[in-house]
Amino acid sequence: MSERTVTVASSVGLHARPASLFAQAAAKVGVPVTLTNAAGKSVNAASILGVLSLGIGHGETVTIAAEGDGADAALDTLAEVLNTDLDKEE
Repeated sequence: MSERTVTVASSVGLHARPASLFAQAAAKVGVPVTLTNAAGKSVNAASILGVLSLGIGHGETVTIAAEGDGADAALDTLAEVLNTDLDKEE
């Protein structure tokens, strides 16, 4: 299993629009991805409700993990999403 630890850049964290954009990106990568908050709670990264339930704020560190063919590329893509302030994107 591949993992990446990432700091959330969005100014409001993973709430509303940023959580939706992240979950959509996770659904498109082609491998199952989990998102884990600092407290150790893990959810399916493609689930908007799961992502919202973690209550991840700006500057918090999260771990994304995936397994299977293309896992590293998927995690690189999702890490880039989390490293972007999705509140500023048009």
